[in-house]
Amino acid sequence: MIIIQLKGGLGNQMFQYALYKELQHRGREVKIDDVNGFENDELRVPVLHRFGIEYDRATQEEVVALTDSKMDIFSRIRRKLTGRKTFRIDENEGIFNPQILEVENAYLVGYWQSEKYFSSPEVVAQIQEVFGKRPQEIMHDSVSWSTLQQIECSESVSIHVRRTDYLDAEHIKVHNLCSEQYYKNAIQKIRQVHPNAVFFIFSDDNEWCKNHFKGPHFINVELQEGENTDVSDMILMSKCKHHIMANSSFSWWSAWLNDNPDKMIIAPEKWINNKNMDDIYTERMTKVAI
Repeated sequence: MIIIQLKGGLGNQMFQYALYKELQHRGREVKIDDVNGFENDELRVPVLHRFGIEYDRATQEEVVALTDSKMDIFSRIRRKLTGRKTFRIDENEGIFNPQILEVENAYLVGYWQSEKYFSSPEVVAQIQEVFGKRPQEIMHDSVSWSTLQQIECSESVSIHVRRTDYLDAEHIKVHNLCSEQYYKNAIQKIRQVHPNAVFFIFSDDNEWCKNHFKGPHFINVELQEGENTDVSDMILMSKCKHHIMANSSFSWWSAWLNDNPDKMIIAPEKWINNKNMDDIYTERMTKVAI
């Protein structure tokens, strides 16, 4: 059996689910642990149900069995004498590890942020269908529909600006913050090819964006907060014809779900500070200094 630990925000959970579907396609018995990855995370919860997704849930007993973590006295003594006989595999680097697709028994802890983890055409089609929701299935407010109409009727470009949690002292050690200059350079690259581009800004820091992106070709998207707001944001971003990403899995999926064959995708050339993340980039992405 293989158990994938679900953790992180929406985009990260989407990557974990994509690996789940790939392993299923390869004939493995796979389940998802959607409990232990959130025990010490006060900000995040399992959210895949917002896409209408169901999956096989691992029991705590199954997790304990794969990780050799029984707490009875005999098990603790045995581990002290012979060591832990665990099948837990932690993702230590962000690069693609092909061995993950070959394991038979494992408790997988990581983000698995690469399309190489779900490369089978059948799985790609399944992922596109389940995450590429039709707007009417998710969006039920006038602002979302008005924004969608503007996006479809223009040379639309999504700009994703992620700031709030990345400004935290602990996060900033790991996550680079995309600078104002990065966004200016990215906008310039888009305008060189599409001079009539209209930029739709999606952010957790709207005030910063309003102060730094000014003019008639910049539209700040501010949806009313609700349970499905993040999914609505992702759908709207994916409907844009081109993308300027943050170093965020949310950005990644928004661009990946866009089926425009002529799309431009601008991505920050350095993703995070503590891991090699070369395999998060797709062939369609153009890297720009952060």
